[in-house]
Amino acid sequence: MNVLVWHVHGSWTTSFVHGKHRYLVPVTPDRGPYGLGRARTYPWPDSAVEVTPPELRRADVDVVLLQRPEEFDLACDWLGRRVGRDVPAVYVEHNTPKGDVPNNRHPMADRDDLLLTHVTHFNELFWDNGGTRTAVVEHGVVAPAVEWTGELDRLAVVINEPVRRWRVTGTDLLARFAELAPLDVYGMKVAGLADHLGLPPDRLTSHDDVPQHAMQAELAKRRAYLHLCRWTSLGLSLVEAMTMGMPVVALATTEAVEAVPPSAGALSTRVDVLVEAARGLLDDPVAARLAGAAARTAARNRYGLERFLADWDRLLEEEVCASR
Repeated sequence: MNVLVWHVHGSWTTSFVHGKHRYLVPVTPDRGPYGLGRARTYPWPDSAVEVTPPELRRADVDVVLLQRPEEFDLACDWLGRRVGRDVPAVYVEHNTPKGDVPNNRHPMADRDDLLLTHVTHFNELFWDNGGTRTAVVEHGVVAPAVEWTGELDRLAVVINEPVRRWRVTGTDLLARFAELAPLDVYGMKVAGLADHLGLPPDRLTSHDDVPQHAMQAELAKRRAYLHLCRWTSLGLSLVEAMTMGMPVVALATTEAVEAVPPSAGALSTRVDVLVEAARGLLDDPVAARLAGAAARTAARNRYGLERFLADWDRLLEEEVCASR
């Protein structure tokens, strides 16, 4: 199939474009949010092809994959066709609802012209989807090229915009763990985080917007991965860390309770329990290795790329066939 899909979430799109289809990725001269084109920091196959809006008007498109509400009208305009009527549409929701949870209505609620697909069962449960048809396709990741070694007595965190998002991403909890060991925080807009937390630079080091392969190579050297998000969808960096064989210390919130088995490290809503678990992994490298092995098994069994792509193949084929 020819699948129109915007480059919105780098890790998710990287997995998605590894399928058997041809992926038409909009690109604009400014490479802005609606024309970012191919990824520059992730390895994408040649089947992901950049297309300009004028080229889309003449393109053969079998299905449109939407990820933001405004993409619906944008796709209609660029294609010159009625999305959801002339060409089938699937809307992918990556995020947990915000605001009046659990009464927050999804922007695509009560529609009969698309399939609303969530990336976690938690998200499908908590969004008010109205009468719109829904499905869930859980995450899948490209297995990192590195394996966990954990030789550094340091803790790793991956967060985007930790200052702006603060309590959402559990940024306020980091200082508790910095008392145990130095923290390495990776992600977008993490520069200056130690100052915001009132920590000396030797207790928290920021690594701003590091390319994925380089970040994973560094993560693999740290003793354990901290996942302290209170209210986010399941982070792909967490799944990737587990796939590498990295032990995990995680808040038991949102989809983490399904993704992280307790044997992978620690899973709790009690921060003191997680602090003690992190201390144990730092003090006992053998226990850390056993927990990492459990994490690897769980992640590869549930979030393998083959399962993810097979699920998407099945869903897209059903939607396209139903429209004919």
